[in-house]
Amino acid sequence: MNPNKILIFDTTLRDGEQVPGCKLNTKEKVGLALELENLGVDIIEAGFPISSSGDFESVEAISKIIKNSIVCGLSRAVEKDIEVAAAALKYAKRPRIHTGIGTSDYHIKSKFNATQNEILARAIQCVKWARNFTDDVEFYAEDAGRTENEYLARVIEAVIKAGATTVNIPDTTGYCLPHEYGSKIAYLVNNVPNIDKAVISCHCHNDLGLATANSIAGVISGAKQIECTINGLGERAGNTSLEEVVMVIKQHKELNFYTNINARLLNPMSRQVSDTMRMPVQPNKAIVGSNAFSHSSGIHQDGFLKDSQTYEIINPDEVGADSSKIILTARSGRSALAYRFQNLGFVFDRNDIDALYQEFEKVADVKKEIVDSDLKELATTYNNSIAVSN
Repeated sequence: MNPNKILIFDTTLRDGEQVPGCKLNTKEKVGLALELENLGVDIIEAGFPISSSGDFESVEAISKIIKNSIVCGLSRAVEKDIEVAAAALKYAKRPRIHTGIGTSDYHIKSKFNATQNEILARAIQCVKWARNFTDDVEFYAEDAGRTENEYLARVIEAVIKAGATTVNIPDTTGYCLPHEYGSKIAYLVNNVPNIDKAVISCHCHNDLGLATANSIAGVISGAKQIECTINGLGERAGNTSLEEVVMVIKQHKELNFYTNINARLLNPMSRQVSDTMRMPVQPNKAIVGSNAFSHSSGIHQDGFLKDSQTYEIINPDEVGADSSKIILTARSGRSALAYRFQNLGFVFDRNDIDALYQEFEKVADVKKEIVDSDLKELATTYNNSIAVSN
């Protein structure tokens, strides 16, 4: 594997589907899985096979049709879970079993009523069970974000020795600050003797709005895989947004990383997931929101019209978005007004725009946004008044 490549592990079909109202049927899951493969996703987490017969059928169906991406099934550190995941993945060309257990004191004491040594033994055992079915085993240390680093390192060393090829370090509750999460990954890189035998993966939640920042901090510190979802869908406040981490890596060339994602498909993919999962994308969502390339402030509009890079660091074409938009509001200036008139085919000189702007302001103070029909009406009225005066 190229040391500069960051693997993209998409869990839209598993963690993303846990959003209330976003349940998918098998046909919908298969359709999205094919689009995710076309997008360039390296690993598709297709579901949690033990959770329901429907999920089992979906993972099995996806396994049959995916040709290039790794197909992954989730399980708990339970032998039956792992057996069922393996059965669902039996047709996959490149199967992966994702298994693990909570490692923080919150999970060890409150959830499992166990000791650190007992959890360590269960972690080792679940990896060994999974290795009976596939050489590609990913271990997750749930709530690693709140797990004490020394104990986490012990667990990670042990599961790699047991056969784990990827070790997932989830910030399950979205608690970590970026420097803390980055330091945790760096600690594992520097203190787990056999860490070179496995890929470190980031799985960050967005409870404090830090999922993307934490994931980027993780890869800077040595992780080589990011677990994410389209539109940042996921449990509670969501997961790391695929489109965000991909474009951070693409824009910041000084990081010297790359992914296999076809960025031009990001907006079409976002819309398809939104429509299929019946979950609207917030307008101000980075990269894929409807306002991501819209400008309404006069100062911004003037700068953008002179040089788009003054206010846009991404060309909309790069991410498959519609062209940049100049939105006319009461905050817009003369340059934006002239630009919009020109797009409609009206040719006005500076004096005309000065006069039209006075009328534009009156309408803009009443309406939230001035649309083409308003502009046509203003232009027609103005031209008629000029004709009468002449």
